[in-house]
Amino acid sequence: MQVVVLAGGVGSRLRPWTATVPKPLLPVLDKTLLEHVVSSLPVDMVDEVVVAGGYKVDQIKAYFDTVDAPFDVRIVPEDEPLGTGGALGNCRDVVSGTFACFNGDIVSSLDATSLLERHRAHGSVGTLGLWEVEDPTRFGIVGLDENNRITRFKEKPQPEEVFSNLINAGSYIFNDDVFDWMPKGRHSLEREVFPKLAAEGLLSGVPFEGYFIDAGTPEAWSMAVKASIHHRRHSTGLVDGTSPSWFADETSRASVSPDADLAHSMVASGCSIGSSTVSMSTLLAGANIGQNCTLSSCLVGQHALIGDGCTLQGVVVDHNARVPDGTQQQGGSWPPSE
Repeated sequence: MQVVVLAGGVGSRLRPWTATVPKPLLPVLDKTLLEHVVSSLPVDMVDEVVVAGGYKVDQIKAYFDTVDAPFDVRIVPEDEPLGTGGALGNCRDVVSGTFACFNGDIVSSLDATSLLERHRAHGSVGTLGLWEVEDPTRFGIVGLDENNRITRFKEKPQPEEVFSNLINAGSYIFNDDVFDWMPKGRHSLEREVFPKLAAEGLLSGVPFEGYFIDAGTPEAWSMAVKASIHHRRHSTGLVDGTSPSWFADETSRASVSPDADLAHSMVASGCSIGSSTVSMSTLLAGANIGQNCTLSSCLVGQHALIGDGCTLQGVVVDHNARVPDGTQQQGGSWPPSE
């Protein structure tokens, strides 16, 4: 089966990391984000991954040309932002039959084979994974009947327009005749295609439980790391601790001070952590955390140095950056954006 990954965004909320590397190639434990996205399907079902996007997609192709991935990767570039519909529509000449389509930053417990089974049983043009939330106003919401037909679809409703707490989870199974419902050029699946399909009874939905994370911010990225540790979404490395963290190797685990308080974090090779508190943070290769620091939901780049006595929350620290002793910052990036 072919899998289309919609990867058109520039990942601005994860800068400066994404200034040099596209978000799909950022590591979550020992796999790229793209590999986590695709893993909603069993690996033996995936023949080809079609990456639809424009931002640094050449790097994505180059990366998968050099690793032993269990699937082929094809790039369908966009010269200008085309929206979710336009990006998928660009793939109409390379995708055929029944195929999967995933937003490029979703880490979830969805087993997409359940979507495929429902899709085939209903004969729908499209079948969506659905997730229940308390506040659906930031998402696309669906009305679902007793037969799992989606009867209504509304993108980002106003509070008075809310008719459901089931949201579109960014994971789909389509037949290739979905392209017949899509105009050429820039458009939105959520605003222009799904409402029409729902009105014609051609859209189905499958609610799922477990976890659903849109890993587009430092806080959400940290949640994706925590979920990936808890659910063993890794092939190498080791997990240790009462609030378990993932270590790339035994050396990285040994480099953590016995007086450190480490929880739900990713520690790559060559890192060191002093007598500090680090929770739900990602430390890339060679990162160094000094003494008496407190880090929460931070992304610390390769060979970055966090000085003593720093307090950082939700900060993306650039590769090779130096954070001076005593720095306190909530949100944003380091060095601070001008």
